[in-house]
Amino acid sequence: MKFLFCKIMIMSILIFNGLQGSAQFSKLTHKVKDKIAQRVDKRVDASIDKTLDKVEGKPAGSTHSSSGDIQDACDIPEDRPALKAYSKYDFIPGEEIIYSNSFEEERPGELPAGWNSSGNGVVATTSLGKGNWLQLYQDAVLLTDNQENFTANCTVEFDLLLRRDNKSAVFPQFAFGLMATGDLPTTDNSLLQQYTRFFATELKVQPADYDGSHLHLETFSKGGNYLSTDVKNYAKLGLQYGKIIHVAMQVQGERFRVWFNEDKMYDLPRAIAPGIQLNQLFFRVKRSNSSDEEVGYLVSNIRIARGVPDLRHQLVEEGHLVTNGILFDLDAATIKPASAGVLKEIAGVLKTNKDIRIKIIGHTDDQGSEEHNLSLSKMRAAAVKQSLVNDYGIDAERLETDGRGESQPLGDNKTKEGKAMNRRVELIKL
Repeated sequence: MKFLFCKIMIMSILIFNGLQGSAQFSKLTHKVKDKIAQRVDKRVDASIDKTLDKVEGKPAGSTHSSSGDIQDACDIPEDRPALKAYSKYDFIPGEEIIYSNSFEEERPGELPAGWNSSGNGVVATTSLGKGNWLQLYQDAVLLTDNQENFTANCTVEFDLLLRRDNKSAVFPQFAFGLMATGDLPTTDNSLLQQYTRFFATELKVQPADYDGSHLHLETFSKGGNYLSTDVKNYAKLGLQYGKIIHVAMQVQGERFRVWFNEDKMYDLPRAIAPGIQLNQLFFRVKRSNSSDEEVGYLVSNIRIARGVPDLRHQLVEEGHLVTNGILFDLDAATIKPASAGVLKEIAGVLKTNKDIRIKIIGHTDDQGSEEHNLSLSKMRAAAVKQSLVNDYGIDAERLETDGRGESQPLGDNKTKEGKAMNRRVELIKL
């Protein structure tokens, strides 16, 4: 720790010599102090946790507390793939965000406000992923607090973490899917036991049982089976423990498609019954011989959107494109790999129309100071340009960048959906 502290201070002194007397110096000094304090606090907390575990007779490893913190014995850093690894990824999120939930404002250790469950689930933090997550417990069905109807063309996304603190623990079966609740409210108690009563499409996920990792998708209509796929082996799932898996679903009429990260798992032309009004996302976890402290699932960054955007028409014909499909890490300018579908489509438009030049403008919500958000929006726009140049071969001379911060909101920053709408990238044809 002392070595780290000294190294940071030496670097700070060197920077000081170049910035002394400038406005940037004051800002840098505060930032260095804050960063040192954060690192020191984190290591002290870890030492205290280990000592308390020994005193209380707990095994070395993770504990799951009522405060909502999940300390992970297998603290596996996220090995984020390059965007090029998503070269075949063709998912593009819908245009109009109708539901968004990253559990940012939820109380740790409790079920999210408005959700319903037949068992339990708590908002928690974990070293495996930034921000807040919903820890799913065994023997439980959970319904989101969404109350908006989907459309015939819609998309649903969320991030999934498989937490395995005991390497010999067996995962319970995890399932998720889309539901129609008929004339019932979307969180009606009866749906917790009869979620297939009207219509539901459910993907069952089983990591690492005696037969390896596999998936099985079923669709139900009026309580009966409507479609059942063969069991799909997915050995790659066993390599994803402790890493963020971005799950994406797309409904286009009767067609239903599902992606796990860059892998398209299903493309079923008649999985959704005609005339169905989808309006709910659900999660379900069965029971295993392992405890919730040993193994489990966490979800976050849920987004439901209507429509199918025509990026080519908007950029070429209308000369103006706004997208929420380019995603960034929390309070950072690092582009998430799940953005590859949108970036690839934009790059394709630019390659086909070689005379087009564009300005890329970043926008944020109002979380944080205006100065910080303005800087963040500009960095995010620059990151998009860099990706288009480095990952997709677009000439840098055709791209300009700028940022507007929080100054031009499209949605209400008092709502989760409004904030999600405001975190966007705008492209203007020059």
